[in-house]
Amino acid sequence: MSNRRRSQRVLLRIPVQVIGQGPDRKPFSEMTHTAVVNAHGGLLYLSLKVTLGQVIILKNPETNEEQLCRVARADPAPDGRIEVGLEFVKPAPNFWRVAFPPSDWEPRSPEITGDTF
Repeated sequence: MSNRRRSQRVLLRIPVQVIGQGPDRKPFSEMTHTAVVNAHGGLLYLSLKVTLGQVIILKNPETNEEQLCRVARADPAPDGRIEVGLEFVKPAPNFWRVAFPPSDWEPRSPEITGDTF
């Protein structure tokens, strides 16, 4: 079985607003920023508690664009926040406004040796 991702990850800090409803159906909103993004979603840290499978809205305050996302992962982070992996409900490869490397891209080619640079 392959351990390949659908798209390459890019370390990118982008301010975002997370909008959703808590278990009590009360609306919530939190400003945060991404840590990692890819063409299918991203990773960020929240103070608010979210649950696996929960659908939230991710808003880019720079562009005012919004995307529905599903919480694909929610793990405690060392600083007390929650590390949240989000997956776009519908493909949105241009949401982050970055060009992603092709899926077969490697950060370092095997032909390149350490003394090349």
